Amino acid sequence: MKRFFHKLLHWEYWPMHLVYIPIYFQWAYYWLRCGTIFFFNAANPGIKNGGFFMESKKQIYNLIPPQYYPKTELIRQGTPFSEVMKITEKAGLSFPLIAKPDIGLRGSAVKKIENLKQLQSYAEKAHFDYLLQQLIPYPNEIGVFYVRYPHEKTGRITGIVAKEFLIVTGDGKSNIETLIQKNPRHEMQLEKLRAEYGPELQVVLAQGEQRNLVPYGNHIRGAKFLDHSHFITPKLNQVINEVCLQIPGFYFGRLDLMYNNLKDLEAGKNFSIVELNGAASEPTHIYDPRHSIFFAWWELSRHIRYMFEISVANHKSGIPYLSHQAGMNEYREHQKHNQKILNF
Repeated sequence: MKRFFHKLLHWEYWPMHLVYIPIYFQWAYYWLRCGTIFFFNAANPGIKNGGFFMESKKQIYNLIPPQYYPKTELIRQGTPFSEVMKITEKAGLSFPLIAKPDIGLRGSAVKKIENLKQLQSYAEKAHFDYLLQQLIPYPNEIGVFYVRYPHEKTGRITGIVAKEFLIVTGDGKSNIETLIQKNPRHEMQLEKLRAEYGPELQVVLAQGEQRNLVPYGNHIRGAKFLDHSHFITPKLNQVINEVCLQIPGFYFGRLDLMYNNLKDLEAGKNFSIVELNGAASEPTHIYDPRHSIFFAWWELSRHIRYMFEISVANHKSGIPYLSHQAGMNEYREHQKHNQKILNF
């Protein structure tokens, strides 16, 4: 009941289709304006389907200059583990690694891999193409939403979300599971954490000792999202714009990146892109618990409008919209793929 009331009183946990009800009407209006519900295809011509669905993360990484993201290797479904080991050795990947689906589903099936045994387990369970990526060493993670109209040489940051990982702090007497249960946000992840860590959750942490149980900033995996749009400065906007201008056909989306400190980030050093998300990106600063559902609706509406206007501008320059038939085929493939990940 405690979990139920926590979800009820915090809209950030409401079902996505419920939160998006007002946005569906806006989308329908744009559908009528463009003649297709799949107008978003033109938002980012360099990314498959504009980055809305069935886009390959590896293909997106290939668009980004390599100095901006960690070593990443694509492993095809069904690749024998012996071959996986050869690929990682040749690429110079070392533990710990992050394993994640090449076509993702809101953070599902993302795992930190500490050793060969865990890697073999992931490889045997993954019935989809996946990526092995070097763990980024920087301590902080943010999501930076970027928008640039096709006629502009300079884009702009429209929102920044900071991410607090699922970290528990020891008191010298409670085990990790008890510490998890003290925080409603963490407790909602308990079943998943039991499956992942097993008896490790019975370990008692020393006073002040911290344990990061989910080392990536994903909301559905327990990370807390905070609106840090006050980080936006002319210097940071210049750094992000310089990066994004080097990504062909990218105008609208969110860069999730890790960094050492804000001063270094504004200087364009000591940061790395975790991943780039296209037309399906949310302005995730809306999930700050301090924000109301009305704030969320305003920001979602504002960003959907940006995507529509960019798509129309690109379409006028010759970029086609996705036809209804092609879009529905992609959507059906998207649903099939999602089921594979949910069955992981």
